[in-house]
Amino acid sequence: MFEITEKDFKAFVETYVENVYPLKLKGIPAKEKRKYIILCIVIHYFELNKIYHEKEVNAILEPMMNDHVMIRRYLIDYGFMNRTDDGKSYWLVKDPKDFQTFKLS
Repeated sequence: MFEITEKDFKAFVETYVENVYPLKLKGIPAKEKRKYIILCIVIHYFELNKIYHEKEVNAILEPMMNDHVMIRRYLIDYGFMNRTDDGKSYWLVKDPKDFQTFKLS
């Protein structure tokens, strides 16, 4: 979706990652490319072929950022996850293995 260089990624981490383990982000950037980088990092905290209830998704995302609901929305909007129409179940659409260069730990 975006061409992200190693330099882009390192600059993002220096600017937006408060803590690597456990992951804590400083905020949601305004630029689309940087939002995408967040999702490329966050996807590693979910398992492919697993169905998550909304509470489970929130439990994973909430420690990462105060506005975890927005990150959950972006995971859907950018095609990383899908959900049922009632919003009760979520699952990965993209494989975290395809985003290894964005794995922080």
